[in-house]
Amino acid sequence: VQLQASGGGLVQAGGSLRLSCAASGRTFSGYAVGWFRQAPGKEREFVVAIGWNGGSTFYADSAKGRFTISRDNAKNTVYLQMNSLKPEDTAVYYCGAGNFYGIRMGKYDYWGQGTLVTVSS
Repeated sequence: VQLQASGGGLVQAGGSLRLSCAASGRTFSGYAVGWFRQAPGKEREFVVAIGWNGGSTFYADSAKGRFTISRDNAKNTVYLQMNSLKPEDTAVYYCGAGNFYGIRMGKYDYWGQGTLVTVSS
């Protein structure tokens, strides 16, 4: 499975962005997908994950109430809607796919290249 993350950009604090994680190469519907982010000088951290059919989701505390993950298996795409963005959300956002979802990077076997989100104050 090849993953392509997109949708990052520069946005002011309080604004919104929608990230996409598009898959190719194999059917996407059997995989859980997680979004992680890595800020400059920091370790990559878990943001949110979604089960293979979209029925299960899990959010990091930092994402609860502001971010929403969804998926369209017909389009082989997972979305991350990010609202009320804060400067501390600035990071490179990565999507990963695996057989099981969880908060650890090791749960995911396939990774996209990342998309940069910059939130200005």
